[in-house]
Amino acid sequence: MAMATKDFYTTLGVPKSASEKEIRQAYRKLARQHHPDVNPGDAAAEARFKEITSAYEVLSDAEKRRKYDTYGDQWQHADQIEEMQRRAGGRAFRFGDGGGVSFDFGDLGDLGSVVEGLFGRRRPQGPRKGANVEHPVDVTLEEAYHGTTRTLQLVGQEPCPTCGGSGQIANAVCHVCQGSGAAAKPRTLEVKIPAGVETGSRVRIAGEGGPGAGGGARGDLYLVVSARPDARFERRGADLYTNVELPVADAVLGTEVEVPTLTGKVVLTVPPLTPNGKPFRIAGKGMPKLRSDESGNLYARVVVKVPEQLSDRERALFQELRAAGRGG
Repeated sequence: MAMATKDFYTTLGVPKSASEKEIRQAYRKLARQHHPDVNPGDAAAEARFKEITSAYEVLSDAEKRRKYDTYGDQWQHADQIEEMQRRAGGRAFRFGDGGGVSFDFGDLGDLGSVVEGLFGRRRPQGPRKGANVEHPVDVTLEEAYHGTTRTLQLVGQEPCPTCGGSGQIANAVCHVCQGSGAAAKPRTLEVKIPAGVETGSRVRIAGEGGPGAGGGARGDLYLVVSARPDARFERRGADLYTNVELPVADAVLGTEVEVPTLTGKVVLTVPPLTPNGKPFRIAGKGMPKLRSDESGNLYARVVVKVPEQLSDRERALFQELRAAGRGG
């Protein structure tokens, strides 16, 4: 029996009826609490942050959430399942609350004809390339900036050792693979994820998909990337945005301030009379563009910080400024 994964709604602590706003608020609260930057060296907090992020990436996307609500743990295979349901007249599958799949052929008639209609005849018809396979991976902003590697534990399909992948033995259906020509085999694969990927990027690993039939080539493996949100930067394509807090006096009189980047800090000169919210462009300090030598820009937005308390002297000075402004 397969082990059930944790419910995404439970992970975020929201009901299944939660609105998009409630899901976003729950995620932000939990992300601040468990972010690795807030809990350095805490493996449990990092694991919890990954769970929270994975749940939010699904529930914050309307289409992914629909698939998850419908198919549970099998939501990533929703497109294939719905195609099979369509071809079976919508009657071939049932889904439980945990996302498990059961078959109900009902009055569809002869079982063999149904399977043949869904999957096609199993007799080999010459060399055929194997199916392409998708595998989800999530990356941090730093990993997306520098590029990274992942070691994947896959349960792949290999040519059946009994029939050699033909699906037949002496013109009869192979009794080991039942004519499919393939057998399940676990394998470990190290893959490279290039710099510049973002949510939705597809990284092709040639020849690592499903096995071919009748001597055909293997299909390809596609890594489907999800980028985790970052507490410091907002990403828009190849550009990054960050906030820089300034006291009122520095915004009025001008100053120099350090701005974080993904390769260290840079010094930004803020001119006098800089208004709240003004962005400053730092060229080339954004994200690398995928399969390109170019990079986006970093935009540092000034956030004027109003003091929480004033000394008597500070209050008197501000009152003088206000009086001078009214008198001007």
